[in-house]
This record gives sequence, C-alpha cells and structure tokens, in this order.
Amino acid sequence: MINSTQVLYFTLGAYVDYGVLKYLFFLILMFAYVLILSANILLIVVICVNRSLHEPMYFFLCSLFVNELYGSTGLFPFLLVQVLSHSQTVSSPLCFLQVFSLFSYATVELYNLAIMSYDRYLAICHPLQYNTRMTPHRIAVLIAFAWLYASLLGAIPIFLSVSLQLCGDVINKVYCDNYSIVKLACGDTSLNNIYGLIGTFYAISCPLTLILYTYMRILRVCFSGSKQTRQKAVSTCTPHLATLLNFCFGSFFEILQSRFNMKGVPIIVRILLSLYFLTCQPLFSPIVYGLNITNIRNICKKLLFT
Repeated sequence: MINSTQVLYFTLGAYVDYGVLKYLFFLILMFAYVLILSANILLIVVICVNRSLHEPMYFFLCSLFVNELYGSTGLFPFLLVQVLSHSQTVSSPLCFLQVFSLFSYATVELYNLAIMSYDRYLAICHPLQYNTRMTPHRIAVLIAFAWLYASLLGAIPIFLSVSLQLCGDVINKVYCDNYSIVKLACGDTSLNNIYGLIGTFYAISCPLTLILYTYMRILRVCFSGSKQTRQKAVSTCTPHLATLLNFCFGSFFEILQSRFNMKGVPIIVRILLSLYFLTCQPLFSPIVYGLNITNIRNICKKLLFT
C-alpha cells in the first residue's frame, strides 16, 4: 500500500511512441497554442483599448477570453514537454496543479456562458431596464462569482485526493485527471466519489438551468415580437449558442470516457476526444465572436490591415 505523500511522480500511460512523428505532433501543438494565444490576446486588447466596447457584453467576453488563455496555458506547455519527453512522468504537485487548473477552467467556461445568456436575456427581454439592471457593480460581482466559485469547486477534490492512499502511479491519459487519480486508490474513496457527483452536478446543472431558462424567455419574446427583435436575438445569440454547443460536445465526450470503459476504442481516438474541449474551445470562441460581432470584426480589421 503506497501513501499518496510517497508518490513523487505519476506516469502518463496514454502516450504512444511514434518515433520521429513526435516532432510533427510537437509542431502542430505549438502552432495551435500560438494561434490560441494570438487570437485571445488580440480580442482582449481590442476590448480593453476601445471605449466603444466598454459594455457589459464585451466585459463578459473579455472574461471568457481570459479563461481560454488560462485553460490552454494549463494544458499546452505540459503537452509540449511530454510529447518530447522519453519517460512521460510528472511530479505529484504539478499533476495536482494541472487537475485544479483544468477543472476550474471548465467550470469558469460554463458559468461565463451562463452569465452571458443572462446578459442577452436582459438585453432582449427587458431592453428598457437593461442599464439599470446590468450595472458595473453587478458585472464585477457576476464575473468574480464565476471565478471564485470555480476555484472553490476545484480546490475541494484536490484536498480530498491528496490524502488518499494509492496503490499505483500510472494515469491512463495524456494529462492529469482527478478521477484517474482516485481510481488508483486502494482505500475507501466513497467521499471522493460522492463529492465528485455532487460537485459535477452543481457545476453543470446550475449554469445549464439558467441558460435553458433565459433562452426559453428569449424564444418567447422572439415569437411574439417584431422582425427587428428576432434579428437582434439571432445576431447576438448565434455565436453564444455555437460556443456553448461546442463546449458541451467536448465535455460530453470527456465525461463519457472518464466514467465508462472505452478500451475498445483506439487510443488515438480517446486522446483526441479527451483533448477536444481543452484545445478546440479556446480557439473556437475567439474565432466565432471575432467573425460574428460586427464591432469587434471592424476594429480587428483596422488593427490588422491599416
């Protein structure tokens, strides 16, 4: 029986030795990371330096883009090192740090999207009261809540997992995952499992309930409103819905393969599915919002082509 304090390193068992192809994978990952950094930083700068974009919707977008930088930085440097490494080992503190950063990233992402749906609900369903309801103080409180609540939800499972007695040190993924660490325990993990279910339920159900409620109200107003109202709803909600669906799609596959036995699926497919919401979402969001929101698109054109 190995105590968790004695496990100095975890071995990531999902890596496959592809020989010289690993340098190609390294270049692809490096290109994707640079692209994510460039796109998100560009839009953050555009929002911050242009006073015409200092509105609630853009502040929430800025929080979303900062979170994309946070999540991708919690993954890509780690992947780049591991792809070129010969041993694929990671120290225990670094492993738990990555678990925290990736879990909190996913939680902040979903809560940010929920807050943005609430913002669109107020703008479309209560336009005359929008400025009095969406005050600077409320904006700050909503953004702070998303980040602090996600940090709390991410810290508790780390605290529970650190004290576990482990009978192994091999994580069958390409990055550190809390559930994979819990499965290495040789003692009682009922508390970890109960919190995992409750924490996942609250992290997912609360924001999704708010999103469903706000979109039901938005659809109701669209069906009973004017053509102009419907056009406004479509133009402002389309990028949000596209981002939400992309994130849910990736998260679903990650939860599916973490909780169920997928040994019959080729390992390269499992790796791609587990990385989808961590790699595609940080690139997808700035592209969708940058192309669909006219104000951002026009300002980006001026910055890049003048």
